[in-house]
Amino acid sequence: MEFYKKTLTACYLGFITQAISANFIPLLFLTFKSTYGITLEKIALIPFVFYLTQLLIDFAATKFADRIGYRACVTASQVLSAFGLALMAVLPEILPVPFAGILISVVLYAIGSGLIEVLVSPIVEACPFENKDSMMSLLHSFYCWGAVGVILGSTLFFAIFGVENWRILTLIWALIPLANTFNFMTCPMERLLEEGESLPVRKLLRIPIFWLMILLMICSGASEASMAQWASAFTESALGVSKTIGDLVGPCLFAIFMGITRVIYSKMSEKLELTKVMLLCGIMCAGCYLLASLSPIPILGLAGCALCGMAVGIMWPGTISISSQKCQRGGTAMFAFLALAGDLGATVSPALVGSISEMVGGNLKMGLLVATVFPVVLVAVLIALKKM
Repeated sequence: MEFYKKTLTACYLGFITQAISANFIPLLFLTFKSTYGITLEKIALIPFVFYLTQLLIDFAATKFADRIGYRACVTASQVLSAFGLALMAVLPEILPVPFAGILISVVLYAIGSGLIEVLVSPIVEACPFENKDSMMSLLHSFYCWGAVGVILGSTLFFAIFGVENWRILTLIWALIPLANTFNFMTCPMERLLEEGESLPVRKLLRIPIFWLMILLMICSGASEASMAQWASAFTESALGVSKTIGDLVGPCLFAIFMGITRVIYSKMSEKLELTKVMLLCGIMCAGCYLLASLSPIPILGLAGCALCGMAVGIMWPGTISISSQKCQRGGTAMFAFLALAGDLGATVSPALVGSISEMVGGNLKMGLLVATVFPVVLVAVLIALKKM
């Protein structure tokens, strides 16, 4: 398996690139407001445009990924990510409307991020590794470590050099996908299925178990994002700390615990039954949401938030592994639809939490309480799968 080490390295760095795309720019929202005079209402469009672009790319990839080929698409993902991040440091300064420059940059690196999400998992799945569950879990842990690295690294940079030098840091982060472009251009890469072996999309969509996988992925994405997106705000309001501490404690603890779960599972996967592990994690996740939303003691609420990262850690990669086992001829289209479903859950659920919280007078705990429905549905789907 030494032959495929470079492929694994490229895929690991691919997920770190995705973590940079998703987690770095949100740290600059208040800087954009003060530097360019952009309203918070407009700034709220930035994550919306990012995730909407990813959703569209996920859907489009079902049509073009196999035709163009993995190598061309995944290499393009790195070029677009690097280019989008680099332009973020330049376009707002040279365009008459800075916000337009920001959105153009976001769309470019969001296209790259969407392609990474669709292609990296099937690239690793296609490699002849003995324990695919283990490799998939370890692969997805690199998104977590990337998120932690971006938050901690950026916070440290701003503390030393000042947030006014954010453009330099943006260019530094852009070097990672730029360097990884050459890895994907030269690493060994296998086809997931030979020409004509994968199911046509129409046939795939007629398989009942495939729709259970889609529902499982929606709930996985929703269970993860509902807490992850609101972790900082929850920590600030629950503990009464500053935004900087909230960013460091909430999202970082969540990502660290999520990464730890994925690494532990990758080491122990041969001794564990994936469906049972996911069932246990689904029940634990529901418990964490209840602890975070109902506990009168702030530190217990924070514990619920952090441990939720541990509970959701195996859900996304686990669903991909189960889908690969249950729909072996699903091909690239299946991975694209799974990414689409996960992104759909991750886009809708934080908005739902925010809307419910606003309806009850800004009570974030009530929004998180309603989000408990996602891990509960996930558990119900897993039970149905076991019976099938």
